Amino acid sequence: MTLARKTAVVGLLTGASRILGFVREVLMAVHFGTSLTKSAFDVAFRIPNLFRRLFGEGALFASFIPVLTETMEKDGHEAANRLVSRTMTLLIAALGLITVAGMTAAWAWWRLGDPGERAAAVLPLLEVMFPYSLLICVAALFMAVLNSAGHFAIPAAAPMVLNAGWIASVYLLCPLFGERLESRIFGVAWGVLVAGVAQVLMQVPALARHGFRPRLDFAVAADGRVRQVLLLMGPAALGMGIVQVNVFVDGVLAMIVGKWAPAALTYAERLVYLPLGVFATAIGTVLLPTFSRQVAQGRIDDMRLTLNAALRRMVLVMLPASVGLCMLAVPVVRLAYVWKGGAFDEQSVIYSARALACYAPGLLVFSLNKAFVPAFYAMKDTRTPVRAGLVCVALNFAMNLFAVFFWPEGTQHAGIAFATVISSAVNSLLLAMILHKAIGDPGWRRIRRTVFGAGVACCAMAAVSALVLDRGAAAAVELGLGLKAGHLFSTGSAIAAGSVVYLGVVWALCREDCGEVLRLLLRARGRS
Repeated sequence: MTLARKTAVVGLLTGASRILGFVREVLMAVHFGTSLTKSAFDVAFRIPNLFRRLFGEGALFASFIPVLTETMEKDGHEAANRLVSRTMTLLIAALGLITVAGMTAAWAWWRLGDPGERAAAVLPLLEVMFPYSLLICVAALFMAVLNSAGHFAIPAAAPMVLNAGWIASVYLLCPLFGERLESRIFGVAWGVLVAGVAQVLMQVPALARHGFRPRLDFAVAADGRVRQVLLLMGPAALGMGIVQVNVFVDGVLAMIVGKWAPAALTYAERLVYLPLGVFATAIGTVLLPTFSRQVAQGRIDDMRLTLNAALRRMVLVMLPASVGLCMLAVPVVRLAYVWKGGAFDEQSVIYSARALACYAPGLLVFSLNKAFVPAFYAMKDTRTPVRAGLVCVALNFAMNLFAVFFWPEGTQHAGIAFATVISSAVNSLLLAMILHKAIGDPGWRRIRRTVFGAGVACCAMAAVSALVLDRGAAAAVELGLGLKAGHLFSTGSAIAAGSVVYLGVVWALCREDCGEVLRLLLRARGRS
């Protein structure tokens, strides 16, 4: 399966998952708005996500995939199967202890301490959802195994189960917990836990088809491969842990800013992650095993070509998405989350749109990180991303504090979003410079030409979109369209007109790049 086809498969399924994630967030907006209840849920859910990144899809992917790939190449399938079983056993033991400790601490603080109104809203939800940390990390291990075996469909579809379960819980479980928002939110929390079990179980048949039957195997200490995974995972976990703890601190700082702030940030993040997941996350998922195989076979020239192609495609897709979301933040938020009879009001629109305008440039920045970091991990260099991450985490934290204490009231949460983007941009720049020294020039001149052409096309797109948005709003009034239909007409017209202009200009300026992407898409479709 080619890189293009793998990317297309992962992109399709990840995009479907992001769409479901967007639907779930729309339902949360309708039912919970930017209330303290929604903010408390978002802060509590950051804990399982922290462990997912620390021990799951982040550090574990980074350390496990290269070692598993090398084991399959050199020692055969039976040795790889033992590595999977022993790694799973170690993961369950470590995270099981952490889960019990975390649930106990949340219970004690909530029932025996004096947590205050906002913490008291978070702690009982955290107590329910903490076991999801263990479930999602085991699911992430299974994803890594399947990706190493060249199977991308089931792992990419696993997050869809979470989103589908989340949506179902809003309708099926929430009403069982009563009428108050503070009670109904527990239906979502339990739905997340059930979805975690499903994410693990759905991958077992695919693992069996590839000859992997994970079981508890306590011969961990004697396995040199497991020690190798742990040695690689240590720096990666440290780096991921620092970054994710900083993300959690962002949520806590947002809760200090206002009861509505974590919810507003989450709604903005969801709109950013929708296009991010369609392409950047897909190609980032494929790059790690691809880079790992190229490094294992000594094909560094191919690695540079793969990186060059990935960066150019990300620029072509993510730069216009960044510009479009930034300039259309208010109408996009209003169109997405404001529904008749819902809890998401005009003040929620303002708060969420401010965060979105500051998050939107991160679309391109976050995409670049998803290309650079796998290159280091494929070379079994998990220390360099940590060193670069430490610098950027410090910068992010300093900018967050500045935003909380010095940005105008009602915009501090947007300052937190802006700090995330700026620190991520600095991180990408540092990684690019270090990677250039490690593997050589990946073709920066051609990448700069793509950036210039896409930038010019984005300027034309922005001008046309702004014009069409104003005229579309006036036309909607003249046509007597309802509020929602009017928002859809004006915003949709602006997006459509801007997209046509962007595609026309970028085709004229970057025809070779556009043709390459088009050929890859057609080839992937033909082989799917």
